[in-house]
Amino acid sequence: MAAMLRLFCLGLLVCVWALPAGADVSRCNCDPSKPETMKARECSLCAEAEKQPPDVKFFILKDVNPRKPNRWLVLPRAHGTGPHPLHEVPKAQRDALWKFAIATAKEKIGDGWGLAYNSWHVRTQCHLHIHIGRYITAAENSLFVFVRRPEDFPAPEHSGLLIHPVKGGYHVHTGERIMETALVR
Repeated sequence: MAAMLRLFCLGLLVCVWALPAGADVSRCNCDPSKPETMKARECSLCAEAEKQPPDVKFFILKDVNPRKPNRWLVLPRAHGTGPHPLHEVPKAQRDALWKFAIATAKEKIGDGWGLAYNSWHVRTQCHLHIHIGRYITAAENSLFVFVRRPEDFPAPEHSGLLIHPVKGGYHVHTGERIMETALVR
């Protein structure tokens, strides 16, 4: 059994290395006042945000990627600048976003949920979004911090985040740019 687990983890690692680096969203020029800027593929989530009522702070979308049929996305209605990095979101708004994502994950997945934020360096969409899916427990490693409350989640500048519940709090993994690979597709 241990050999199978090691083989699975090795296969998962190979898949992560083989993933494309993503689109370059570092120079995103989305501007809701200029509809022509919202037509680029990497701006499609910005266009979805614009469809939401102005009083909505966060919203949920089913992931439209056919290779991810069991995933949802949580997004803020508000736009950031450029690649909309998490570390630039004001702390109070970031805390509210994480709480909304956790509540949504519990509703959609139940036990065994995970939240993944991919660094803007590797995203194919400029609009900030958090992936919700079932956490792959074999992806657990020792590179995490234990956090009791969402208010204590970090906001790294160059790394993604993977968050999943444990007794009394959460494991928060950082250090990798692509984190969604720890969620069931």
